[in-house]
Amino acid sequence: MCAIAGFYNHEADFKRKEVYCRSVFEAMNQAQRRRGPDDSGTYLDSHFGLAHVRLQIVDLETGHQPMIRPKGDHKVGIVYNGELYNMPELRSVLSDRGFSFETKSDTEVLLLAYLAWGPEFVRKINGIFSIAIMDTEMNRLLLYRDRSGIKPLFYTETDGTVFFASELKGLLCCPGVHPQVDRKGLNEIFSIGPARTGGCGVYKNIHEVLPGHFLCCSPGGNRLHTYWKLKARPHEDSFDETVEKTSFLIRDAVRRQMVSDVPICTFLSGGVDSSLVSAICAGELKKKNRKLVTYSFDFAGNRENFRSNAFQPSQDRPYVEQMAAFLGSEHHFLECSTKEQADLLSESVKAHDLPCMADVDSSLLYFCSLVSRHHKVALTGECADEIFGGYPWFHREDCLSADTFPWTMDLTPRKALLSDSFLQELQMDDYVKEAYEASLAQTPRLDGETGKEARRREISWLNLQWFMQTLLNRMDRTSMRNGLEARVPFADHRIIEYLYNVPWEMKAKDGIVKGLLREAGRGLLPDEILFRKKSPYPKTYDRGYEKLLAGRVREILHDSSSPVLLFLDREKTERFLTSPSDYGKPWYGQLMAAPQMMAYLIQINCWMKEYQVEVLL
Repeated sequence: MCAIAGFYNHEADFKRKEVYCRSVFEAMNQAQRRRGPDDSGTYLDSHFGLAHVRLQIVDLETGHQPMIRPKGDHKVGIVYNGELYNMPELRSVLSDRGFSFETKSDTEVLLLAYLAWGPEFVRKINGIFSIAIMDTEMNRLLLYRDRSGIKPLFYTETDGTVFFASELKGLLCCPGVHPQVDRKGLNEIFSIGPARTGGCGVYKNIHEVLPGHFLCCSPGGNRLHTYWKLKARPHEDSFDETVEKTSFLIRDAVRRQMVSDVPICTFLSGGVDSSLVSAICAGELKKKNRKLVTYSFDFAGNRENFRSNAFQPSQDRPYVEQMAAFLGSEHHFLECSTKEQADLLSESVKAHDLPCMADVDSSLLYFCSLVSRHHKVALTGECADEIFGGYPWFHREDCLSADTFPWTMDLTPRKALLSDSFLQELQMDDYVKEAYEASLAQTPRLDGETGKEARRREISWLNLQWFMQTLLNRMDRTSMRNGLEARVPFADHRIIEYLYNVPWEMKAKDGIVKGLLREAGRGLLPDEILFRKKSPYPKTYDRGYEKLLAGRVREILHDSSSPVLLFLDREKTERFLTSPSDYGKPWYGQLMAAPQMMAYLIQINCWMKEYQVEVLL
């Protein structure tokens, strides 16, 4: 994995400002160095600048970027962050068309694919990616993002120059780009966050290329094009055929995503999702007489402090032990302390350049830092719940009937600490309602579908567009901040396309949550694992963590220079800090309750101070 960056201006002559452009390159690459610590490169042309930092995983010797190739009397160039999972097939087709290869890298395959098929080459790709292509003949810059939005790609325009980067920090160091937030950006933080509206970069005038889209920048302007979108289709396969196809797609996705010239590992929680991925990986490695390395995550003291609730019915460790023994994997139990996850809240902000999922994010950041000491590639079970209907909001009547995002049905907790004047300025309910209705209106629907089946399709769409994107952002930033590439086989677009149209009676056959996934995994896992009730990513149950956070929030309240005080009501916040916490009613998703509200507040303050955010109200 890597980070890409650069700029484009169809009228400029960057070669006449080479020293200046080199300084911009240096700033952008330095800002994103954590994503690619192994190598770096730049390329400057009259209207284009391309920059790249690299984490070496495939073709360690000849995969240097930017990669430039001739196109008649002109040139094409590419910088690319991602992995190409159908590279052998594409290489074969391109060879048959007369193209020759100078390297073994997927970067070259992508560049030659562009030369062969033009901008629509992206339709032939199975992979995760953000790609920038320079075409000097056409005087255009093309910015591509993968179908599922696994790899990030941000852009902005200032004084006629388009800047792009894998992360927001790669743009915020550019000339004329400032960390400003207006009412919309503040609503993204306080009303929607830690989710983000698709395409929104939160900072004023900064955008993100939408999943399944590419941006074409040319003398005619900047135009966003759709190259892939979900479609609603009648499902005509029998249940047995559906199980068979689902099983094939999962196994094929995992096998393809094992491609690497460095050793791989898996994250193993003891749940069905990560266990299936680990079982397939272990089976493939066993054919080569190699043993899979697995990692599980938990919090210090959880065995003593754990209390079962509707969202987390059981602890992971007994199931992890059973699964690791079943696989014969080299397993490592990793633990995070309350102080470590609290201390890393600020580091999580730096990874995202925004407030994020509080300690749900900072703890994963810590775990990834430990895994990265030994591995550069990890496969995870992320995204299965969004695709197979594993979350409570697919099942609970109150969620199905709620006319809003089901993971944040009540905005009251979000308003609890904010001043009345700020609430009046935000108009949170209106902002959320507008975002929800705009997204809902885009739902791919099937003619004649009504009732709960139609509503579950809506819930599925909202999950793919919003909740899954939040978790993919979390996985990308926490892993890449540590030079670790975390792959998500369940987010393969073929799985998403197929499962989106499988009726609920098959997805949850006989009322079993994710029953289709479990049937597709028969023979790979012990039944105790295969039919285990869902338990999400672990969280700490140490009451000392809540006290630690409350102390840090009080420090913010008593520091008059704290920027977040601009938004808070001091009396409301003091009352909140002394009231009992409710661990059973999250304000976002399944994991973010009262302690995470405090942690999120700490992150907002850190973000505003660290990035010197200018508020425009």
